[in-house]
Amino acid sequence: MSYEELYYTALDVGAAIVYLLLCFLLFLLGKFFFKLMNSSVNIKEELVKKDNVAFAIVMSGYYLGIMMAIGGALVGPNNWESGEELRIFVKNIIDLLLYGCLSIILMNLSAIINDRVILYQFSNRDEIIRDRNEGAGVVVGVGYLCTGLIVWGAVSGEGGAELSNISFLGITLGGILSTLVFWTLGQVAMIIAGFIYNWITPYDVHDEIERDNVAAGIGFAGALLAIGNLIRISIEGDFISWSENLLRFSYVVVLGLILLPIIRTGVDKILLPGERLTDEIVNQEKPNLGAAFLEAFSYVGLSFLIGWAI
Repeated sequence: MSYEELYYTALDVGAAIVYLLLCFLLFLLGKFFFKLMNSSVNIKEELVKKDNVAFAIVMSGYYLGIMMAIGGALVGPNNWESGEELRIFVKNIIDLLLYGCLSIILMNLSAIINDRVILYQFSNRDEIIRDRNEGAGVVVGVGYLCTGLIVWGAVSGEGGAELSNISFLGITLGGILSTLVFWTLGQVAMIIAGFIYNWITPYDVHDEIERDNVAAGIGFAGALLAIGNLIRISIEGDFISWSENLLRFSYVVVLGLILLPIIRTGVDKILLPGERLTDEIVNQEKPNLGAAFLEAFSYVGLSFLIGWAI
């Protein structure tokens, strides 16, 4: 190994340590905002005294979502340049802090949207804290995770000329603009996915979740996670132009929405031959969690296949 290779390897290791420390600080900030948004909830009591699994699922989705969002800013090489190491290092730190803080804000905004629009027929807080409804917990937790995936896709890659021209105090803000735009579009796509899923199922998803039907919540969460993953896939990578990136976003997400009912039929015919998915989830005394997981992972699995195929 040459001296230059050793030098840049040492830079990578040192930078990685600093980035991990900053990630830890962002997690603490995320924890603070989570407590702020849930100020009426005794988090420690819910987790260790009441053993509230629904709340634990929500928190897990929240922190995993933050991890996904931060990962988008971290992924990729440092691209060190001789004589520019300090500038590049500082730029990477600024990007990490900016997008980390932005992702935390968007996480908490997405929770409000989830409560008001996606699971609009009841109060998420009441279902998760009072009733310890694990089905509702899965959907809310996945909502956080989807936001993390969307931010990951939006901040990964390099910005094109249209984004590089937007700056303030020397800091390029185009990436923040694109993140906000695609997060907004992503929330709209997930809302549409929620309505489509409720339309294609012979039962009312909200009623079943409110009845503490965990299986119904798992299937619904799987559909939302698949759409969130497709949004990540559609916006991941270098920003080319608004027209090209929005076009890619549109056809990938629309394809996913079209395939939702087809996948559900496929689970019935291929994975559960001779049985009906609806019967397994809602028409028996104890809903079949195994069938719900098959449904959920069919949606998520196909979202990856679509991403690899296009």
